[in-house]
Amino acid sequence: MARPLMDTAGPGQLVGAFREIGDLKRVHVAGRPGSLADHAFLRAWSALVAGEDPTTVAEAECAAAVAGARLAGLDGAVLRDAGLSAADAREVRARAIDEVGSALPPDLRARLAGAPDPTGDPAQAPAFAGTLVDQPRAGATAPGRPRLIVEPPEDHGEHCWAVAVYGALLAGSVGADLGEAFLLGLAHHLHNVALPDAGFAGEILLGDHLEPVIERLTERELATLPTALADRIRLLLVARADADTPLGRAFHAADVLDRVLQVHHHARAAAFVASDALVDLELVHVSPVSAYHDAVLAEAGLLP
Repeated sequence: MARPLMDTAGPGQLVGAFREIGDLKRVHVAGRPGSLADHAFLRAWSALVAGEDPTTVAEAECAAAVAGARLAGLDGAVLRDAGLSAADAREVRARAIDEVGSALPPDLRARLAGAPDPTGDPAQAPAFAGTLVDQPRAGATAPGRPRLIVEPPEDHGEHCWAVAVYGALLAGSVGADLGEAFLLGLAHHLHNVALPDAGFAGEILLGDHLEPVIERLTERELATLPTALADRIRLLLVARADADTPLGRAFHAADVLDRVLQVHHHARAAAFVASDALVDLELVHVSPVSAYHDAVLAEAGLLP
């Protein structure tokens, strides 16, 4: 039987932050292919293959993810290029981490604030990582029922990145290691490099073939990695089997949260109305020209 989550920084406290972090799957900037989540997924694999310590990669990428929930593409490199000093850029990031990560334990928040900027180069990511970014997720499927199609579909790189970040941020609450939770999340869909995603319905139809297929295809991709990294991932992947270990609990909590939050995103997008932006988010915010803005919108019949 799965043991309960243990401290106050569990899903109930962090779901709001996870919702914001997950939206990086849908944020793009010029000059970077794919979403910021895709970029971070490729960047992390690049650093790992280059020999960087997984815990260091995890801390850097989690800090970038938490800050990115508010700063989007305004990362350290962009801010420094815009004229901020390295210290000023880190101060901006720290403010974002404090704001988005207010529910995180203080020691974890401090750990993220002190983490280095990510160092990986997405262009140097292993080939399988690029394929996972190109491999769409199936979404919600069930045996014997038509597929529920939502547009645009997320890709496996985005999902694995989100599970890695959520798992790392939840790790302390269930007694797991932050670096191990991140690495497991990043690697848990290696089989989908070669296996297009047919969802739960497809898995049921594969029947007894499913587990051998997953194992063979996972091993195929592990063989392309440096031996030490492949051996470590191979051991971590065992934790997918259940939620009876700290690492298993961190992984499965992160995985189910990301799958359900993705569905919630599509539901919110479908229900979006103009007042959500105009009133709740103050799209036309207070400024020296607010009166003129309001007059223009009133004449056009566009005031909420």
